[in-house]
Amino acid sequence: MTEEIRYDDSAAVEVIRGEAQDETPVSAPQGGDGMGCHAGAAEMEKAARMAGKSDILDQYAKDYPQGPHDKPQSMCPAFGSLRVGLRMRRTATVLSGSACCVYGLTFVSHFYGARRSVGYVPFNSETLVTGKLFEDIREAVHDMADPDRYDAIIVTNLCVPTASGVPLRLLPNEINGVRIVGIDVPGFGIPTHAEAKDVLAGAMLNYARKEVEAGAVQAPVSGKSDRPTVTLLGEMFPADPLGIGGMLAPLGLAAGPVVPCREWRELYSALDSKVVAAIHPFYTAAIREFEAAGRTIVGSAPVGLDGTADWLDAIANAYGVTEDKLAAAKNAFLPAIKAGLAANPIKGTITLSGYEGSELLVARLLIESGAEVPYVGTACPKTRWSAPDVAWLEAQGVKIKFRASLEDDCAAMEAIKPDLAIGTTPVVQKGKEMGIPSLYFTNLISARPLMGPAGAGSLGQVVNAAMANKGRMDHMREFFAGVGEGDTAGIWEGSPNLRPDFRAAHQKKLDKLARVAKAEEMI
Repeated sequence: MTEEIRYDDSAAVEVIRGEAQDETPVSAPQGGDGMGCHAGAAEMEKAARMAGKSDILDQYAKDYPQGPHDKPQSMCPAFGSLRVGLRMRRTATVLSGSACCVYGLTFVSHFYGARRSVGYVPFNSETLVTGKLFEDIREAVHDMADPDRYDAIIVTNLCVPTASGVPLRLLPNEINGVRIVGIDVPGFGIPTHAEAKDVLAGAMLNYARKEVEAGAVQAPVSGKSDRPTVTLLGEMFPADPLGIGGMLAPLGLAAGPVVPCREWRELYSALDSKVVAAIHPFYTAAIREFEAAGRTIVGSAPVGLDGTADWLDAIANAYGVTEDKLAAAKNAFLPAIKAGLAANPIKGTITLSGYEGSELLVARLLIESGAEVPYVGTACPKTRWSAPDVAWLEAQGVKIKFRASLEDDCAAMEAIKPDLAIGTTPVVQKGKEMGIPSLYFTNLISARPLMGPAGAGSLGQVVNAAMANKGRMDHMREFFAGVGEGDTAGIWEGSPNLRPDFRAAHQKKLDKLARVAKAEEMI
């Protein structure tokens, strides 16, 4: 059966079906699952391959290449696919994984505004080893498959069920007209939560493409556009698709759905577009489905003056739009973008890093606003669809680090000592410790319009305000100097009892272990 993860007794109302109901409450899962993620990524991947998951892991390795290190900084990757499912109307989401993982994912999904429950199929060592867990999952989706409530049910294997080979591919494709989509999103196979969004988007596009190939499908609730459309690939600020639609109108085109979609039938419209704009260029699985449907992919985005001009050229070329319409679109929007950039100048040196996938686009906008951006780090991989942005940024002297680690981002910030550091939470923390004004990329930068005229002046105010706080940062750093650092970290009633002799002895042990490890490498 499915159970909702409960934080306390206030969760004693069964809401797994998406709406509050007067049903008998279910009990929270008791006990552990008998397994854990403590075995390490390498051991879990080995177990998954022995359990028959090699094909899936090989595809993930091809779609989402890692390196030079094992893993960039990101939250649990399953958070990405979970958010995609929770944002879709008439879609139920079920997780299969260790209770602690499901608890954490459920908590953070609601922290970020999810308005429905996360389904959970609990397990223990016995049900996992005997295959009973798969039977429980199958029973759960049969119980939930109500066509009056759902278009689809998304079932996600987390690390332990993936490592144990729980075969979601054997679930029925549909039950009572409700689509069943099973995916594996292990932390040892998907590098970032941004790419996990692509895992689910690609799986749903694959299902929808096969439906289209089989015959007629339902039109979306919003209807079908009377103009050719451009599908937008990658999550973005809600105002950006509207702005892009306005820029496409002079070309005789319209903005299509944004993938990941908000309802199942939008997938058909997305596949119906002859051109797909890879706003986020790392959606490899989704792009594979669009290419299988014969669609043309266009990289980059209409960001800044140069970016918008080049993007309009690429879209016009893909659709065979006449020169006069292209000129009309440029004349209508490029002067406004130029004016917006000039009216909101940014003066200063900025280092930029993040894991959302839009880091290169933000860097372009900052540079066209007047900022110096010597370093950009992104947790996402380099793909051929990011080539236009890479070429433009490198021409401006920017050092780009794909699959950047936290250490890469912090090292760049420490070496450059910028006027502003934009990055992930630990980068911001490190920057503030150094007295460098810092902004969290996800909440303060990517949550703003970036495209077209609306994006031209969107960053100036927040960025300039942050850099103006340099004096305040210096004062705070001076005031708190030495507090909570090194030997004074933590809470003390008196001075800490320092033992340099113990520290020296421990350092000798570490040095010895390092010498032994180096000697073993040379053998």
